[in-house]
Amino acid sequence: MLVLSQYYEETYAVDLIGDSAEGVGYLLKERVGDVDAFVEAVGRVAAGGSALDPEVVRRMLGRRLPEGPIDQLSPREREVLAAMAEGKSNRGIAEALFISDAAVEKHVTSIFHKLGLNPGPPSTGACSRP
Repeated sequence: MLVLSQYYEETYAVDLIGDSAEGVGYLLKERVGDVDAFVEAVGRVAAGGSALDPEVVRRMLGRRLPEGPIDQLSPREREVLAAMAEGKSNRGIAEALFISDAAVEKHVTSIFHKLGLNPGPPSTGACSRP
């Protein structure tokens, strides 16, 4: 399911993602003008990945709840989580952050553990537990 929205609505984004970001996306309509990026996002979601608008990710990571699970993440884990939310594969995250594939896997595992998420069965896309 890919939601296109005029405005960022935190409750919609959180409800959409739920326990797993697999096969879901939340994009702001203003970004749809980039047809190539939109088509890529649709393909990623259709393949079971995720596509979250960078502004949505920024706002979700930027919201401050006192001592929430996000606060447990290191700065690097937050970068990895943001890249995952953008739908990047583990390899894409490694290239974007100039780290090894093994480091990405370590960070993803740590993120899932710290956030208390069950990653489900392994897959080849982002948001999968290596």
